Amino acid sequence: MAFLIRASLALVALLLFLLPAQADALQMRCMAEALYFEARSEGWRGMLAVGIVIQNRVKDSRYPATVCRVVRQGRYWRGNPVKHKCQFSYYCDGKHERAAEKEAWGQANDIAAILMSTDVTMVGLEDSTHYHAVSVRPPWSAALKRRRQIGEHIFYAR
Repeated sequence: MAFLIRASLALVALLLFLLPAQADALQMRCMAEALYFEARSEGWRGMLAVGIVIQNRVKDSRYPATVCRVVRQGRYWRGNPVKHKCQFSYYCDGKHERAAEKEAWGQANDIAAILMSTDVTMVGLEDSTHYHAVSVRPPWSAALKRRRQIGEHIFYAR
């Protein structure tokens, strides 16, 4: 019995040691996916700008407190995201997320690592929490302060 208790305690200690690393890896993966699927065509500046918006939302009490929860925020029905009802469109556009462009995926992972290890900003994006492609004009954009355009995205703050 004592052996089982010691073994159980050792297992719990191991899990407590590993869980933060796994959680960090999951958050990094969520960041890289968002950068890749939202802005891979925009190069490193566009991906970095999207990542800064995600960082800003994580720090803002009006939004979820983790990267994964921020990028997966939206309407759900029976545990599944409702198509086109997410904060980050790639997450619920109905397409299977598969990073096919190796160079862009590597770049997204590099930028995600930087964003997850330090607080990064760009001039004009210090308080940005929203963005959209220049090809659309969402109704919420009129109520926000336009900050800056980077590539094909326009960034806003409340």
